[in-house]
Amino acid sequence: MKPLTLLLALLLTPFASLQGADTPKPNILLVMVDDMGFSDLGCYGSEIATPNMDKLAANGVRFSQFYNTAKCHSSRVSLLTGRWCKQAGDQGMSRAVTIPEVLHPAGYYTAMTGKWHLDKEPTDFGFDRYFGHLSGATNYYKGDKTFRLDGKPWTVPAQGFYTTIANVDHAIDFLDAARTAKKPWFLYIAFNAPHGALQPLKVDYEKYLGRYDAGWDVVRAARVAKQKQIGLLPADTVECSRPEHIPAWDKLPSEQKTWESQRMAAYAGLIDRIDQEMGRLLANLQSAGEMENTLIVFVSDNGACPYDRGRPQIGTHPYDPDTRWSDSTGWAWARNSPFRFYKQNQFEGGIATPAIMHWPAGVKAKSGSIVSSPAHLVDLLPTFAEITGTKSPETFPGRQPSPLAGISLAPILAGGEIKSRPPIHLLFSSDRGLRDGEWKIVSFQSQPWELYQMSTDRTELNDLATQHPDILSRMVKQWHDLTANVLLSTGKDNKPVSTKVIPKTHIGWTDYTAPLTAGKIRGKGKQSTVNADSTSGTLPRGRAGTKLKVEGKQLVLTCSSKEPGLAFDKMGVSAPGPYTLTFRVQSKSSGEGKFFWTTDAETVLPKGKLQPFTVTHDGEWQNISLTIAETKTLYGMRLDPCAGEGEVRIESLQLKDAKGALLKNWP
Repeated sequence: MKPLTLLLALLLTPFASLQGADTPKPNILLVMVDDMGFSDLGCYGSEIATPNMDKLAANGVRFSQFYNTAKCHSSRVSLLTGRWCKQAGDQGMSRAVTIPEVLHPAGYYTAMTGKWHLDKEPTDFGFDRYFGHLSGATNYYKGDKTFRLDGKPWTVPAQGFYTTIANVDHAIDFLDAARTAKKPWFLYIAFNAPHGALQPLKVDYEKYLGRYDAGWDVVRAARVAKQKQIGLLPADTVECSRPEHIPAWDKLPSEQKTWESQRMAAYAGLIDRIDQEMGRLLANLQSAGEMENTLIVFVSDNGACPYDRGRPQIGTHPYDPDTRWSDSTGWAWARNSPFRFYKQNQFEGGIATPAIMHWPAGVKAKSGSIVSSPAHLVDLLPTFAEITGTKSPETFPGRQPSPLAGISLAPILAGGEIKSRPPIHLLFSSDRGLRDGEWKIVSFQSQPWELYQMSTDRTELNDLATQHPDILSRMVKQWHDLTANVLLSTGKDNKPVSTKVIPKTHIGWTDYTAPLTAGKIRGKGKQSTVNADSTSGTLPRGRAGTKLKVEGKQLVLTCSSKEPGLAFDKMGVSAPGPYTLTFRVQSKSSGEGKFFWTTDAETVLPKGKLQPFTVTHDGEWQNISLTIAETKTLYGMRLDPCAGEGEVRIESLQLKDAKGALLKNWP
């Protein structure tokens, strides 16, 4: 056989067949971090010390165009199922089968540690073992009430606990059990870090204090230069300029510079700790003789987070368990170098993140090589199925699996390439996108579609929508067809985008014009106004799309169309229901009002109970009275007086018991 013919035959042969019948099945270690920016690892341009991840990249492969869904829970659905989030049935995954459920028939021991953020529990979706929190975020030191160990509640120790370390502690325990059972294993670690609140260990934080005094302009420029120097980006890549909503570092007041430098030191400490714990886990694999035949995959759920919720806690330490430092938009821009925008947006800053694959026994691509082929989280399940010789079942008890959306990346691991793939569908809330070959369309919060030629404009600076209306029209049709026929999503998800162009901003991004003393402090014991009178309720928290201020006896909400409303996290109510909630509202917004409540700490709203109500958005005052038909004691509630943009004023907000006695009033 001629050499070229032989090479082609090898690349077209199923990966498992190349290994041979007697080759032990590979172990699989899948690691997902939370809110990591594209440039946050050393091997992706960072100054943060990540020697263990850098070593994996040097001896494996890195992807320069690896995509996620731009959001926490939807990325986890796509990672576990090989399908687009809503196609899979969203957080319930009712139209999908998960990775552990695919691997179980092949004899795999399956385990998970860390953040779940989906319906039910990991042990309901094929995992033999699980340790971690079911919630979308948790206190790094104190945890929360959603921690579980193998399906049972687990109490977080009062002292000596730290989530990043605990995840690896339990991961090693689970691996020991798999080795005792003499089974190949699949281990999924979902670190909470570096998700906010920013709570690094003291030693990790102090390591980086002062290192970011030069500011985000200098740090971003250095990261982009390093990305070009190591070959991650082409030398002629044009980075996007600093956006208008972020000031130049040298224009910030000195106290703002100090605060922001400290916040980035906290970020760096969180990322450094991930690498340290990865080093501990890798040492365990090495000592067990498993490094050679373990496929290690490292990914992130979305890009860096820009949502700055709460007043800066000046003078506090981030390693205090009761302190909750929030995210920084300025540093999110630097961490997503060289791209634009952030988590939740379908621009590259929201969806392009680090991805490393390492497998000495199986990866035939050149060590340290950089893969430029577009790939997505949905590709992981098909890849794992191929290298293990398994298949994703077309039927499954209690579910109706839809076809896989992803493709196998095994040809890349084998040293080949993937010349074409199906389009990559992108959707979270009102942010949309589609990547098809070298072309990408993207819409910021359902504003007009933009078109970019990614082969020459990776940083999305030159919108070609007007120059290539035929390409734009074709891709928009593709997006809507996929949304309707594959995701099976209707309603607002599939409505045409707006024709109106407005500034690309978000109410949750850092307001650098506000003084550092503005807003509400986050964290236990840190609320801004709590009266001695027990009926005076702690001020509610403005949701991500709401800026809240108090004017006299009125709560003034400036709402966006995304996540408007108020959250009452802990009511402090001892009397059981039923209750009545009354208030006066004056709205210049739009949409239906919604009231949610829960009676326990484990239920994260809006998963509690719902009561819609009607609001007249004519700028006139309106009296609202809601009967809360609940016999248990109220724990938390959420009040959404609108569903659109605009100002809403609320006064005389009162919660009363069944006899009309006042329990709480705000403000």
